[in-house]
Order: sequence, then C-alpha cells, then structure tokens
Amino acid sequence: MSRFSRRLRQTEPVEMNITAFMNLMVILVPFLLITAVFSRITILELNLLAATAGKQQTRPPALQLEIVVRRNTLEVADRGARPIVIKNRTDGYDLVALSRLLQKIKQRFPRQDDATILLEPDIDYETLVQVMDTVRTVTVKQAGANVQAALFPAVSIGDAPSRQVRI
Repeated sequence: MSRFSRRLRQTEPVEMNITAFMNLMVILVPFLLITAVFSRITILELNLLAATAGKQQTRPPALQLEIVVRRNTLEVADRGARPIVIKNRTDGYDLVALSRLLQKIKQRFPRQDDATILLEPDIDYETLVQVMDTVRTVTVKQAGANVQAALFPAVSIGDAPSRQVRI
C-alpha cells in the first residue's frame, strides 16, 4: 500500500460547522417577524352593478347617488335626474369640488351609505382609486386633529352610460 492511501484511511471524518448559519438564523428570524407586522393588506369590498341589480328591494332608497367619471368631467346625480357637472382642472379631475359636493349631499341624506361610480372605458385605474377614496371618506378637523369621516363607504362600480346627443 502506498503512503498516500494510508493517510486517507487514518483521517477522521470532519464535522460540519454550522455555527455561522445558526447565527444568521438567530438574527434573520426575529427581523422577518418584526417586519411582517408592518406590512398591511387592505381589502375593499365592492359591489358590481350586475350582482346587485337582480336583488328585490322592499322600498326604493331616498337617494340613488351616481358619480359618472368621464374623460373631461365628473357628473354627480340621483339616478335618472339631471347631473351636476364638475369640469376638470388643468391638472386633472377636481376631486376637491367633488368632495365638497358629496359633503353637502351627505348633510341632506345622513343615513345614505351607498354610491355608484360609473366609468367610461378609457378611464385609468389610478383615477378610479382616487374617485373611490373621495367618495368613501373625507378628512375633517375635530378637536384640532385630522379625522377621517365616512361619506358613502358602500361603493358599487360599473360602466358609464353613453352620452346622449341632444339636438
């Protein structure tokens, strides 16, 4: 037998040193648990018009608020009534004017919680979210602090009717 093969037989198996890996886990696991607390998932329940249209209502609500988002305007009306038109500003939709109008409507109908947002096909998602946030809540000052107050939190979305051409 050669000298080289004797040396291989006489060596003991080396133990795996996992101390560095365990140190990493001791630091990594609490860090991941702490950061997981700060991540928040929010789910907003929406009603689609097709799903709610088939339900029988015992009495019609006093107000059926519709906000129609068009390319150049926002239209606010009771279903079937003549809308109040809010024209766009140079930098986009006038959500401040929409919020003021919705606050006035809420004062007249304080028990009303639902509203329908109708969109033209070319309206982007960001605009939908901004309009939904404006319809659902308003920031008011109470006792020197800013507080979120509910306007119309039960939001339904759908497609806007096409504009009728007046002759």
